[in-house]
Amino acid sequence: MNYPTRGQLERSLSQRIQALYRQELGHQPSKVTCQLFNSKLAVIIENSITPAEQRLAEVGQEELAEEVRAGLKDATQPKLKALLEEILGVEVIDILSEAKLETGRMGVIAVLTQSPQVRNPEAIPKQKAENDS
Repeated sequence: MNYPTRGQLERSLSQRIQALYRQELGHQPSKVTCQLFNSKLAVIIENSITPAEQRLAEVGQEELAEEVRAGLKDATQPKLKALLEEILGVEVIDILSEAKLETGRMGVIAVLTQSPQVRNPEAIPKQKAENDS
C-alpha cells in the first residue's frame, strides 16, 4: 500500500474541510490549516463565521450569534467526524472546537484512536511520554 506523506494528508484534509463548510453552510473559509500530532489533529479555520452570524454580532445580538454558531457546530460535527475518519483511516474519539466571533477563527482538535498511516511517520511530532520528564 502506498501511503500519503504527512503533508499530503494535511493538505487533503484542509481542502476537504473547506469544501465541507462551503457545501454545508454555503460559506467558504478563507484558509484551513491542519497539523497532525501523533494521535491528534489540530485544525485552524480562518474566516469561519457565516455572514448571518457576523450580521447578528454587528447589530448587538452576540448571544444569538453564539446560539447560531452552536447550532451550526452541532449540525456539522458528525459530517466533519466522518470526513476525518475517511481521510485519516482511523477512528475519531472526540472533537473539541471553539470559534471566536471577534476574529472569525475556529479551532478544532480531533482526538484519534491512533496515529494515521503515512509514508513518513517520523514527520509527525510525537508527544512526550509522561515518564520522559
